[in-house]
Amino acid sequence: PEVVQICHMTNLLPSALDVGQVVGWVFTWKHPCHFVRHFEAPAFENLQHCSSKGNTMQKSLLITPELCTSCLQCEMACSFEHGGVVNPAKSRIKVFEFEPGRRAVPYTCTQCAEAWCMHACPVEAITKNAETGAMEVEDAVCVGCKVCTIACPFGTINYNADSGKVLKCDLCGGDPKCAEVCPTAAIVYVDSDWTGYDRMRSWAAKTDVQPAT
Repeated sequence: PEVVQICHMTNLLPSALDVGQVVGWVFTWKHPCHFVRHFEAPAFENLQHCSSKGNTMQKSLLITPELCTSCLQCEMACSFEHGGVVNPAKSRIKVFEFEPGRRAVPYTCTQCAEAWCMHACPVEAITKNAETGAMEVEDAVCVGCKVCTIACPFGTINYNADSGKVLKCDLCGGDPKCAEVCPTAAIVYVDSDWTGYDRMRSWAAKTDVQPAT
């Protein structure tokens, strides 16, 4: 299957964007762009390597759009985990149907390494969790100014009128419920250091040309 992977690129902007090939863009301070694209990755079972940072293994959400059935279980699990209610409208992950019944793409915060939302916050209410790598909003500090919602090019951080604060994915403290409940493995949570392993192996296989006999 094809999987979505966040890749660091420089000075590369495709002339045409199609959601089936490029799902979204994240701009950072250190890199002109990051982009999300598809690559072949047949299995995740072997992605159990430890990070070079010691025993702490940071992980990332990987999304396989063609496996998504738009069941919205991820949205329901997210809203219940964070708000105690089953209400997709309050979810921090969203499923977008580009062709109803045919093509759906789950989407949420990509946890940029140098997140614009974090740098834009005037009161430093957004900080990076050293263990999970997630950018987290401290409700007690957030003043609801919405500057971060303007700074995020993806729109994955949003204002909540009920609380007067902003909401974004925090990876559920390292145990994302969206990945846990997804019945088709359209959303998986894997080691960030090895998310490109299967892609590397796929390309290695293509270069393994056996001599003609």
